[in-house]
Amino acid sequence: MRKEYDLSQAKRGPIVKQSGKTRITIMLDVDVVDAFRARAKDTGRGYQTAINQALREYLANDGLEATLRRVVREELRDAI
Repeated sequence: MRKEYDLSQAKRGPIVKQSGKTRITIMLDVDVVDAFRARAKDTGRGYQTAINQALREYLANDGLEATLRRVVREELRDAI
């Protein structure tokens, strides 16, 4: 090994940058994280991947739920 290294051009962080991902810090309840970790252990996937998938499903269904509620309200209003 060298006695001195030139780190003037060095950068902190991962060597290979993740594309399409953003590192964040988030506070979640312990029971929620424990549940995702338990599911991850059963499925063999990471718990962070499971949380990401749950958030994606929620976002995908959010518009669907609003549309469904509107249609049901309209149908009920017309039926009365």
